[in-house]
Amino acid sequence: MAASGAKNKQQQRAAAAGGAGRRRRKVPDAEEKSWQKAGLKLNEEISSDSDAESPAFGGKRKKDNEAEEEIEETAQEKKLRLAKLYLEQLRQQEEEKAEEEALEKDLVAGRLKEDVLEQKGKLQRLIAKDLQPPDTAAIRVLRGHQLPITCLVISPDDKCIFSAAKDCSIIKWDVESGKKLHVIPGGKKGTEAQHIGHTAHILSMAISSDGKYLATGDRNKLIMIWEAVTCKHLYKFTGHRDAVTGLSFQKGTHQLYSASHDRSVKVWNVAENAYVETLFGHQDAITGLDSLSRECCVTSGGRDGTVRVWKIPEESQLVFYGHQGSIDCVQLINEEHMVSGADDGSVALWGLSKKKPLTTVRQAHSNHGAQGLEQPYWISSVATLLNSDVVATGASRCSHSASVRLWKCGEGFRRLEPLFDIPLIGFVNSLKFSNAGDFLVVGIGQEHRLGRWWRIKEAKNSICIIPLQRTAAGSAQPADGS
Repeated sequence: MAASGAKNKQQQRAAAAGGAGRRRRKVPDAEEKSWQKAGLKLNEEISSDSDAESPAFGGKRKKDNEAEEEIEETAQEKKLRLAKLYLEQLRQQEEEKAEEEALEKDLVAGRLKEDVLEQKGKLQRLIAKDLQPPDTAAIRVLRGHQLPITCLVISPDDKCIFSAAKDCSIIKWDVESGKKLHVIPGGKKGTEAQHIGHTAHILSMAISSDGKYLATGDRNKLIMIWEAVTCKHLYKFTGHRDAVTGLSFQKGTHQLYSASHDRSVKVWNVAENAYVETLFGHQDAITGLDSLSRECCVTSGGRDGTVRVWKIPEESQLVFYGHQGSIDCVQLINEEHMVSGADDGSVALWGLSKKKPLTTVRQAHSNHGAQGLEQPYWISSVATLLNSDVVATGASRCSHSASVRLWKCGEGFRRLEPLFDIPLIGFVNSLKFSNAGDFLVVGIGQEHRLGRWWRIKEAKNSICIIPLQRTAAGSAQPADGS
């Protein structure tokens, strides 16, 4: 009776399993007995030596595996499996999304940190250590102006170059192809009423940070405003009483600063075609001007021996002394540091919180002349790669020696270290780094942009595009200089 009851229970379990929807192939009794017998025999005969498996046993196991493979999945189990698979996919997607959001958050936080450091003047991209001397064969030369190039700017997207010269013309160049995109010809003296453009030496140029407006200033006291894309003439600003030698747009705005030989700084609103105010302070002709995003600008005062920082809202100024000669050029490195060059051959690095230079390099481009009568080469232009540790200076040379020199700002802007020289011939009247720091543009002339003290006949009036090669990407970190 006990054996009969156990057998009935086994049959009930088998029936329940069948009711769940899964059908199993019933193994015949003879085959089951054969299987058991083969298993017992295998257990009895197994030894440390690996014997070959018996054909009968291998065949039975193969048939059993085939039977297991024939087991079908129920609809409910399939739904459960697909649901688990779907949930796993969702989990993976959520993990990937969380990783992307974390990365984006880190990038945004890093960018915000850089913006804050930039506003404070403490952002410094360490690029100088990665710069390599350019291959002279890779330098491209653009010819188009008949007289010495005096000034140039690069569009915010680094695709175009605008240049101007003593021939009163303006040329818009394509950086990639080197072709002229537009030419605004200069007019002859006495045709001011009829000619749309300049009729006197163009001495200064600036472009707004959005690339909308181009401003040019000439020796005839005029400021011209152009539409940068089409080179269409828009406005003419009058008010200066002498040559306009410096122009700069406040970064992120259409507010224009202008400097002149009349010793004044004027403020204009280009978008509204309006004059704002005039600031006085220099005791001699102003030779250069620059500005960034703060509502202030810096100027070089020529023979008065000062560099000044103008705080526009307060209508106040800070006066800096350091050079012994005429200060002919000045550029901001960031909101707290600037560099200037003078005709005594010196280059000075300044912090806006100190009235004396942080460092000064005398005879930055060496000397010329007979022994005992040596004179330093004039520093005719300077350029800075914004918020970095790279500075470029240009001087007048009459031989195949260095005309452009790149420098590293080291030790928290307390030291200028020469990196390498770029051999050119002529007066380096203008220098500009591309916004991305991929190339340097040089405006070369046979004469100095502000006069004709002497002439270098061997020089070619041209624009040179110098590619800047790096060994690796520069890093950004707070500057510890004051």
